[in-house]
Amino acid sequence: MTILVIGKTGQVARELAHLPDVTCVGRDEADLTVPEQCSHAIHAYTPRAVINAAAFTAVDKAETEEALATLINADAPGVMARACASLGIPFVQISTDYVFEGGGTAPWQPDDPTGPLGAYGRSKMAGEEKVRAAGGVHAILRTSWVVSAHGNNFVKTMLRLGAERDALTVVADQIGGPTAARDIAAACHAMAEQLARAPEKSGTYHLAGAPDCSWADFARAIFDQAGLACKVTDIPSSQYPTPAVRPLNSRMNCTTTTDTFGIPRPDWRSSLRDILSDLGATT
Repeated sequence: MTILVIGKTGQVARELAHLPDVTCVGRDEADLTVPEQCSHAIHAYTPRAVINAAAFTAVDKAETEEALATLINADAPGVMARACASLGIPFVQISTDYVFEGGGTAPWQPDDPTGPLGAYGRSKMAGEEKVRAAGGVHAILRTSWVVSAHGNNFVKTMLRLGAERDALTVVADQIGGPTAARDIAAACHAMAEQLARAPEKSGTYHLAGAPDCSWADFARAIFDQAGLACKVTDIPSSQYPTPAVRPLNSRMNCTTTTDTFGIPRPDWRSSLRDILSDLGATT
């Protein structure tokens, strides 16, 4: 039996597609705006586990489209989780650091109180609650600052701007762990496999790249590895206003992920080299 991945075009889904015994289904078979389609797909494929790698990820757009974000990020995963529970198979749901309010400097623990600052975080938190309420074997994997050689993300934006400009201003008071989609995919795959054998591992976990850094420092690392002579000047978030408020502290404690599943925090500097190589952007 296969591991069924809901999603085909997202950053993590595209990485999962390269892993063994994986079948990815897209919107034509499982449209998250019609959640029951996801349940039908799961029952049709009768997989040994399901990973949801599809989501509404437009953080700013969610501020004006919260109902749609909630349908995709909460209602659909809830339906998937119930379908998996009815079949007795594990369900892996990807969540986000945005479920936290982002205060302080201590890394967030999986059992810390949540307090999302905006619509996207609220929709993902609601999704977590629905997955837990389904009562089946599951892992909720919160991650942060997702990057890859696919889609739209910070690495690709910096490469484009760094090639066009001599200098940039980048936010320096938001701190977190850049995380490669490839590392998230590998973690989700491993969790799904282990949960099938050890359902007692069900719970909420964190995975974020190490070491923690600011967006400005991440930009400098991108330019350094790509050989781009673009100077980065630090600015506070207040000088780069966005419709959705971003958490300042996105540090995540990933100890339980390592202890329970044997998955260490990935080094984003190494993962960045792989992404740049995939893009042909290394020096």
